[in-house]
Amino acid sequence: MTAQDDLDARLAALERAVGELQARAAEPSPEGAPTPDDELWALAGLRSRSPASGAVLYTGVVELPTGGAVQWQYGLPAANVLAQDWAELAPAIAALGHPVRLRILRAVLHGTTTVAALVAELDTGTSGQAYHHVRELTAAGWLVSCGRGGFQVPAARVVPLLAILVAAGTPG
Repeated sequence: MTAQDDLDARLAALERAVGELQARAAEPSPEGAPTPDDELWALAGLRSRSPASGAVLYTGVVELPTGGAVQWQYGLPAANVLAQDWAELAPAIAALGHPVRLRILRAVLHGTTTVAALVAELDTGTSGQAYHHVRELTAAGWLVSCGRGGFQVPAARVVPLLAILVAAGTPG
């Protein structure tokens, strides 16, 4: 067998493999299985895995403006969410209920990490006022101290924060 014959055989095998992959991609998906172009692909996946009562899920993949990435997924059966005492969540939600605090979180995610820098960048008033907002966000778990007077949004809170913002901005 010559080198050309070997090359021809390898090319033919590659063409067969590509043809098989294309044929499989053209086959209809099993009933209920999401297709790559399915607009509700995440919902289809959730339905296939959730209990009869349904479930609530949020997930995200975020490339942070400061570098690095966060991937997060969390879900609960809908019955658990409906049965939960929602009042227990009020402090975490209330901490986000002030425009200055939302601006602080956005600035921190974009790399402004000290109160002095936040005051200068955001014109939030005095450093005492800024510290008040940072304390509220820290108490609710939206910020953590990262040493040397700096703060950061914990990785486990990045996607939840963005999911809340997406939910708040969802057209009614």
